Amino acid sequence: MTQFSKLLWLPVVCALILLCAFGATSARRQEPAPPAAQQVTNPAEASPNAPDLPAQLELLETRVRFEENGDSRKEVHTRVHINNEVGARQFARLAFDYNRSFQQIEFPVVRITHSGGGTVDILPSAISDQPNPAVVNAPAYQDVRVKSVRILGLAPGDVLEYRVITITSHHPLAPDFWLDHTFDRSGIVSHEVFELDLPASRVIQMKVNKALPPEEIATGNDSGRIVQKWRMKPTDAGRDPNPSPPQAEQPDIVLTSFSSWNQLAHKLAMSFVTGFSTADWEKVMKRVGASHEPVPKHLLYDFVSKKIATVDLPLDPERFGVRQVASEILASGYGTPEDKLKLLKTLLIQDSLKTNLLLCTMKSPEQELPRPSVFTSILLAVAANGSTSYLDPSVQVAPFGAVKSSLRGRKALVFGDCPNQGGCWTTISSDLPFPSFQRVHVDAAIGADGTLSAKVKYRMRGDNELLLRVAFHESAKEKWKEVAQLLALSDGFRGKITSVSASDPYATKDPFTVEYEIVQPKFVDWSKKPVRIPALLPQLGLPEPPGNRALAAATSAIDLGTPLDVETHLTLRLPPGTAALMPTGTSVQRDYATFTSKYQEIGDTVTASRRLNFLLREVSAHRAADYNAFIRAVQNDEAQEFTLDRGNAATTQPAAESPKKKD
Repeated sequence: MTQFSKLLWLPVVCALILLCAFGATSARRQEPAPPAAQQVTNPAEASPNAPDLPAQLELLETRVRFEENGDSRKEVHTRVHINNEVGARQFARLAFDYNRSFQQIEFPVVRITHSGGGTVDILPSAISDQPNPAVVNAPAYQDVRVKSVRILGLAPGDVLEYRVITITSHHPLAPDFWLDHTFDRSGIVSHEVFELDLPASRVIQMKVNKALPPEEIATGNDSGRIVQKWRMKPTDAGRDPNPSPPQAEQPDIVLTSFSSWNQLAHKLAMSFVTGFSTADWEKVMKRVGASHEPVPKHLLYDFVSKKIATVDLPLDPERFGVRQVASEILASGYGTPEDKLKLLKTLLIQDSLKTNLLLCTMKSPEQELPRPSVFTSILLAVAANGSTSYLDPSVQVAPFGAVKSSLRGRKALVFGDCPNQGGCWTTISSDLPFPSFQRVHVDAAIGADGTLSAKVKYRMRGDNELLLRVAFHESAKEKWKEVAQLLALSDGFRGKITSVSASDPYATKDPFTVEYEIVQPKFVDWSKKPVRIPALLPQLGLPEPPGNRALAAATSAIDLGTPLDVETHLTLRLPPGTAALMPTGTSVQRDYATFTSKYQEIGDTVTASRRLNFLLREVSAHRAADYNAFIRAVQNDEAQEFTLDRGNAATTQPAAESPKKKD
């Protein structure tokens, strides 16, 4: 969870779910290794002999050999015992991603040993080689492929054995090479072996987890090689079955031939050399509607972001040099995130703007060994008029200068030559280019029969805005009711969505708006005396304070994330003759945040409003108790209810009409 998401109320969770449920198909980059660790369910709860595991990897052997010129050969030998039908389905197909331009994959052995005796070798006809689903309609990336083998006849009690060999030759960053390897700690693997075969002539940096069992140094006739081997079992000493998150994120074995971050930054910059003609530039100016130079940078950003389709492939530095010429990206009308940045950088250079490509990582990498595998995203930094904007055109509906909250405040490697090791790094700004706010208005009515009808409207700027823009952009319009239904559920409404609308996700200059109407029969039972209902306002998300025991011992600041102003308002119409007892409003003022609430009854109409405004990014550790008190005050207010009493009024009157749509 990102720091900012702690601030947001439950609709954010829905938006995140929607990105997976309704988003466009994206490609997951899988190393050519067995998929079992990803496929077996509930690995964290598994034990080596647990009978309810769908499958158990009896053996997992991985051998990697690097050559002096950067070529490599990786062989994975796996033996899997199938425990039940779920395991049989999980291993019915083995699939491996690879790049055909410099890799090839072979399956020398795929064999089933049946529980009743006898073996069956899978025929070559069961092997297929197809473009990755994300590049099916992108001819320039057809080398990004998936090679798979279909396993027929697998049943509980069978043993599946297979070998997969991946050969890499003349990859774009050769002769350098690198590797990250993490041993299984879930209990799925009964016996794991990892072997490295390295050229003695290359200078290689390596880090090995000290908790691993002692390595074996192999000896042989080839004095020009160094072979190291590790054998692991779930019972090995020093293995933590429940590693803490920091341990879990760190690979057990890391090696790299890059001597420094400076060398890596320079090499990556060389792979981004582009070409662009005057004719191409004139085409772009015409398409963005610019009659003279300089062209406003936001127009160039909008053009690349919205008019050049994103091929949704994960970041892969080895793919950087595939499409060298920016004009090819322009002509095709599509590109990977890194290629779209290549085109945008070229356009901004034509406009004489200073730009830097940045590789971003989720952790502080300065003390890590230099290697491309630590990076998760790529951005473009544009300096103009004394300020720097950070751009990510792969998110096609992101406002200019708005990047994901998970990247803001993070360290990033600057492409090019660095004056020194520390000079390779910069910190991405934590700020958005505009103030963050969220406005939610609920216009509702409760009928004489207890039916609730409501119109809910969101208007927002900030991280929630970006999440919802992406969700609605990637969802077909016929799915928008399902999107709104999840939003309604998170707001506490359990009714049926009758209509939904949203502003154009591409209209990024204005705040994003979403509006839906919902009907919930039997919301109240007027026969009860009295009736109590919540305030019908979304719950305000709050960063969790330290527990009571940790208050006095708190040593780190409480992260509040990006400053955010959230305001919710309710107008609720009641049936004639209904009396309402309103709760008391609250006002809490701090220098880091403020909260106010108001509740009022005017005739047959009830109004309620709450406003939570986070002013600072964090609360110092020594004020943890004060922040805890602030949170309790907000939560106590949110727990208050309206008390309704219709007296002896009949309960058979028609339901109140739904709120009429306002101009």
